[in-house]
Amino acid sequence: MNKTLYIIPARGGSKGIPHKNIKLFCGKPLISYSIDIARKFVTDEHICVSTDDDKIIEVVEKFNLLKVPFKRPKELATDTVSTNDVLIHAINFYESKGIFYDNIVLLQPTSPLRTFQHIKEAILLYTEDLDAVMSVRESHTATVLCEEDKLGYLRSIFNTNNSRRQDVKSFYEYNGAIYVINTKSLKEKGLSNFEKKKKYLMPMGNSIDIDTMLDWKLAEMIFKNEF
Repeated sequence: MNKTLYIIPARGGSKGIPHKNIKLFCGKPLISYSIDIARKFVTDEHICVSTDDDKIIEVVEKFNLLKVPFKRPKELATDTVSTNDVLIHAINFYESKGIFYDNIVLLQPTSPLRTFQHIKEAILLYTEDLDAVMSVRESHTATVLCEEDKLGYLRSIFNTNNSRRQDVKSFYEYNGAIYVINTKSLKEKGLSNFEKKKKYLMPMGNSIDIDTMLDWKLAEMIFKNEF
């Protein structure tokens, strides 16, 4: 049994930034950063780019010289398809060929600022009794999140005592950069039903998940200054 499969999901139908996953980011297709970093941990046969898009397949195979093992079916290429479905599809593909993995490292292409050290540290946190280790960033939402009451006045939801930000309980946001997943848990429970999850805390500057052009420009600025 093989230990770890690195899965890089890359749907072709990005609306905010067309063909985002293969758009040039600081001179290379965005997806290349995830492929390159996965190669620091495993050989190519243990790296799976899961995509529905012929152009993405062409770029990955020509630019990165990485064989894409399959083309994701249309029913797994919609806006509503879940990451869970994409991962199960990939695992089923390999198991149908007699290849079994204990765990998965999921690397989304939209997190180019994550580093080798971040992934290494997240993997070291993982143990077989866990469902997953998931990367997060510290959130300041609790200090400012509010709602409008029946009279039209704003009321704080978490920070009800109007404390200083540093005095408020710590909260975290998933940043989408790294997931170390127990394959057995994935198959038996599904991502949304995981209970034994540990956080891997990443710095705010490395936690950008590119969704808009503003995210893109900020990530490129940080990359050019720090990498």
